[in-house]
Amino acid sequence: MDQLVEFTVNHPLLIGGFVAVLGLLVWTEMMRQVRGVRELSPAQAVPWINDPNAVIVDISPVADFNRGHIVNANNLLPSRLASPDAEVQKLRDKKVLVVCKSGQTAVAAANSLRKLGATEVAVLKGGMTQWRSEQFPVTTK
Repeated sequence: MDQLVEFTVNHPLLIGGFVAVLGLLVWTEMMRQVRGVRELSPAQAVPWINDPNAVIVDISPVADFNRGHIVNANNLLPSRLASPDAEVQKLRDKKVLVVCKSGQTAVAAANSLRKLGATEVAVLKGGMTQWRSEQFPVTTK
């Protein structure tokens, strides 16, 4: 214990940096929980995808979508969520897995779907990058 106190006294910048990073990690995790969007790893997403009531919504640009996507995924540009048409409105009654390239922009789209009334919405953690790195199947059809 004495060594810890001595280290703390002798290295205040290191301790301050450690506390700041730890605080940011805690804050990030709390904000993730507050957002209310469920994040699924690729392995966790497979049972979700196999549910007959589930829909995969890939919000990637068309060119990225055409390079490879999850089987049976629907390409939906985020701009369609701003003024939803009848097809987008139907998603409210489905389990929706939102996918993007890295998993970052999918959160905003998932929140938009939740605002439209969708209750079961999840995001693929790590997006298509993680999906591919874990060698899950991808199609270009």
